Amino acid sequence: MKLYVNLFCHDIAQQLRFYQALLGLEEATHSRSPIYCALASPSFQFGFHAPAAYDLLNLSGRAPAVGASGDVTAYATFMLESAAAVSEATARVQALGGRVIKGPYATYYGEWQAVLCDPEDHVFRLSAGELPPGVAAPALQLPH
Repeated sequence: MKLYVNLFCHDIAQQLRFYQALLGLEEATHSRSPIYCALASPSFQFGFHAPAAYDLLNLSGRAPAVGASGDVTAYATFMLESAAAVSEATARVQALGGRVIKGPYATYYGEWQAVLCDPEDHVFRLSAGELPPGVAAPALQLPH
């Protein structure tokens, strides 16, 4: 199985460049069209739809208002090879046009993770299945 995840974007070329520079993925050139482009790895494809795709997919009634920043109902998590890779990529997000919401931190389940936004305010995470040397996983703290 291969997972394809797509974002609706105003500037698909900008989004492609942002994620390509951040993650080092190749463009899936066979998928390119005037309203779609994607990045690919052996196990997934991460694509970017222009707003015209709402109508093509019969989703025009679900398109957000222009300029609206909606609720976060889903986000991608990109698993990187090491905690150092998460920290290094997070350090480059702002220079690439994105934003850091929560810088690299230890999760209660033993991953090193950062919560970020791309240039169009889509939330995503970078994570690694390890912690930096000397960092322990904290206990789970739930809000009351």
